[in-house]
Amino acid sequence: MIQSMTAFARTQSQGDWGSLTCELRSINHRYLELSLRLPDSLNKLEMTVRERIRNVIKRGKVECFLRYQPSEVMGELVIHEELVQQLGDVNKVISTYLDNPAGVSPLEVLKWPGVLRVPEIDFDVIQAEVLLLLDKTLQDLIDARKREGEQLKQLFLQRLEKMSAELVKVRKRLPAILVAQREKLLSRFKEASLNLEADRLEQELVFVAQKIDVTEELERLDVHILEVKRCLEKHDAMGRRLDFLMQELNREANTLGSKSVDAETTLVSVELKVLIEQLREQVQNIE
Repeated sequence: MIQSMTAFARTQSQGDWGSLTCELRSINHRYLELSLRLPDSLNKLEMTVRERIRNVIKRGKVECFLRYQPSEVMGELVIHEELVQQLGDVNKVISTYLDNPAGVSPLEVLKWPGVLRVPEIDFDVIQAEVLLLLDKTLQDLIDARKREGEQLKQLFLQRLEKMSAELVKVRKRLPAILVAQREKLLSRFKEASLNLEADRLEQELVFVAQKIDVTEELERLDVHILEVKRCLEKHDAMGRRLDFLMQELNREANTLGSKSVDAETTLVSVELKVLIEQLREQVQNIE
């Protein structure tokens, strides 16, 4: 199933350790361009997060946002009793140098760095939760890309069927075009009062037929259309392959137009190029 490069996914999780939010945004890009925004407390996970995303996304400009809010209730607060005792002793010494020593407020003591110890959350627990949430968000993003990719696939198939129908028109028109060119050539010879031998006349007619023959272009267009359909059924990234095929289709459509000596064939060439351009615009969104 083809994947669009445009998608968005957002998931959240919560526990005794706090809350996590993960956002992934993806837009079209020629290669994979990855941008991460992680809180300082999760910086150690940057390489792991990058590798996890690269394993499932091959093309696109991807932005990943991770937010972590520690739990307000972190467990029982622990007093650093030894530090508090030292602060009290120091306060007694300082008081001897003051005329009016004031007592030390317990709240002032609590503000001293290190007096209160907050139990630390095991980083391994946070890491496991982050990666679990990231995997879920990635899956949501891939699902969104696939849904849009399926819509693009249907659009491709509709355009390809229209292109095949246009080629049928040209094939049906070819015999009439050859007859018309033969009559046109004979009329010119007659106007110029030229009486060519049968062999020479036949050579001239063969030359004209070869010059306006578009059988090879029609066959190549058929082959390219079939290849595009085959790519649409693949499970790998095929955006670049499809982009190349659009160039080849456009090349053959241009050649068909340049060889055209018939108004209907010229219109078919124009219609083909319009359809190809519509597909080429959509290819830019395919991984």
